[in-house]
Amino acid sequence: MNYVILIGRLTKDNDLKFTPGKGTAVISSTLAVDKFVDGQKQADFINIVIWGKAAETVANYTQKGSMIALQGNIQTRSYEAKDGTKRYVTEVHTSQIQLLGSKNNGSNQTTSDPFAQHANSFEEDMTPVDDGDIPF
Repeated sequence: MNYVILIGRLTKDNDLKFTPGKGTAVISSTLAVDKFVDGQKQADFINIVIWGKAAETVANYTQKGSMIALQGNIQTRSYEAKDGTKRYVTEVHTSQIQLLGSKNNGSNQTTSDPFAQHANSFEEDMTPVDDGDIPF
């Protein structure tokens, strides 16, 4: 099974292109996906390809720093570079996109998330639970 779900931020502004012949819209970009290693926040930079109407939507409504969620599959391909060496590329080809918002003045809040402004107040209302009290 080859199925990928990623949430991350676009690392550059979109460059919408159209394939020769059919004129299908396509965007090739990179998605920065957060991860934690030994308690330190890091990011993986994953090549993505978005096709068709989804590519047009992403081009019209997102920019560098915008957060998106995507579903797709991993595809690999190879080509011969100008210097004659064989190059390999691994990309996530998307089948579904969801726009989650854009970076807002350097903060981590997304503009389309109505709960983001209240996230800290939710945490203040939470009561810590002792794991020994859980029956499973």
